[in-house]
Amino acid sequence: MFRDVVKTIAADALWRIPGRFGMARMLGDSYALRCVVFHHISAAPSPFTDGIAVRISPERFEAALRFLTAYYSPVRLEDVLSDCGGRGLPQRALLVTFDDAYASVAEWAAPLCRKYGVPAVFFVNAAFLDSRRLAPDNLVCYVANVLGMEKINTAARAVPGYEAIKLQFLKEVFSGFFPALSLPKREIFLEALRQLACVDESWLAKEANLYLSSQQLRQLESFDFEVGNHTYTHAHGRSLSREDFAAEIDKNKEELEAVTGTKIRSFSLPYGSAKDLTPALEEHLKSSGHQAVFLSESVANRRNALQSRVDRISTCAESDDTLFLEIEVLPRLRALRNQLSHYAAPAQAA
Repeated sequence: MFRDVVKTIAADALWRIPGRFGMARMLGDSYALRCVVFHHISAAPSPFTDGIAVRISPERFEAALRFLTAYYSPVRLEDVLSDCGGRGLPQRALLVTFDDAYASVAEWAAPLCRKYGVPAVFFVNAAFLDSRRLAPDNLVCYVANVLGMEKINTAARAVPGYEAIKLQFLKEVFSGFFPALSLPKREIFLEALRQLACVDESWLAKEANLYLSSQQLRQLESFDFEVGNHTYTHAHGRSLSREDFAAEIDKNKEELEAVTGTKIRSFSLPYGSAKDLTPALEEHLKSSGHQAVFLSESVANRRNALQSRVDRISTCAESDDTLFLEIEVLPRLRALRNQLSHYAAPAQAA
């Protein structure tokens, strides 16, 4: 894609500039915490993950850790929670996180993080522990990659109100269709997929062997990993009613605490959009003991914003120069854009 080519050229050019970190600071010097999120560490492509940009190879992940530890100061969640607005964090403070329940985080990422002295937070969906069932995203990917998008469309048309929908690409499923569904309607779609694909989901989950075992989850503490809440079934926050909070938020927290024996005190929004942090959900998270909420909009975390939420950069970068662009330059540009939009809105209203 043209956009990817431009990004590659820009990353290479910026990385070659002497004083590149100082140049990046010219775009905004109140970048208190860099926070990155990874998902699945695997050398091999898979029909369960192809199309959702979650996979990074072990070699590239280790290269990313070398880059991050060379130029940044890794911190723990405790450092962020105990700090006042980021003012006491070290220069170029960095928090590493992981989302979803992929076993590859325990198998590959945790040992490599320990090797490089990098603590981390792993946001887990308890519903998929021990490969009891497939995550919705992995089921959709499997059907699309193995059986084609027509099966996806047939299942989508089984959902009331979507009888005429036409989805051409997987991206449309996750960017438009999924976010608009209530949990009951999402289940209608997923059940239609299971029926059309003629799959036993529990058997397929065992065959895929994608997810953590309970034992692996318990062992993560020895790698300086803290476990966080990511909803029970990887649900969009905007789709949750107050009645859903017990099943998706509280149940996940309780099951993770029962397995790990430690308190869950942070929450990561599936898909990472601020639109999913509804006022009702934000209120419930605070009242249920979650001290930090994580997004994934790749915007620079300013000092005064860390007390309410932390934004992250989701990356599968294939080179150091691209990682520099994603961490240092683009988040600052997005923060500037958001700031200008904030100032422009009142002027337009006037």
